[in-house]
Amino acid sequence: MKIREVQDRTAPLMTALLAVWEKSVRATHTFLSEEEIEHIKTYVPTAFHSVQHLLTAETASGEPVAFMGITGDRLEMLFLLPEERGKGLGRQLLEYGIRNYGVGEVTVNEQNSQAVGFYQHLGFVTYRRTDHDEEGNPYPLLYLKLPQA
Repeated sequence: MKIREVQDRTAPLMTALLAVWEKSVRATHTFLSEEEIEHIKTYVPTAFHSVQHLLTAETASGEPVAFMGITGDRLEMLFLLPEERGKGLGRQLLEYGIRNYGVGEVTVNEQNSQAVGFYQHLGFVTYRRTDHDEEGNPYPLLYLKLPQA
C-alpha cells in the first residue's frame, strides 16, 4: 500500500473516498440506522474539504482502500474498506499520522467498540466522555489522547 497526502481533492477522488467511508461505517457503526447513515453521508464530503491533511492508502493501481483526515494534532477521521481491516493498514496509517503529523488525539463513538479497542491498543487513553455526539444525538463519544512522553 502506498500512503500519500491528497494534494488535489477532485470530485472523482471524493466520490471514491465517500464509498470507502460508507462501506466502513456500515461494517463498524452498527448502532446507526439506515436513515442516520444516509443523513451523515450528506455532510461527509464537506468534512473531506475541512480537514487540514487528507491522506489515502492506495493499491498499486491507485485505488483508495483507506483514508484519514488530520487537523492540527487531532485525527478527525480514519476509515478502511471492510476487507482491509485486520491486516495492519489502520495501524500503519495511524502510526504514519503520529510520526509525520504529530497526531495525539482522537474522538470515537463509544459504541464502536472495535475502534475504541484499536486506539487503546495503540496507546491512546480516554480523558473525556460525553453522552451525546457533536450533533446532539444520543451516541456517547470518547475523547482519547496519547500520553505525553
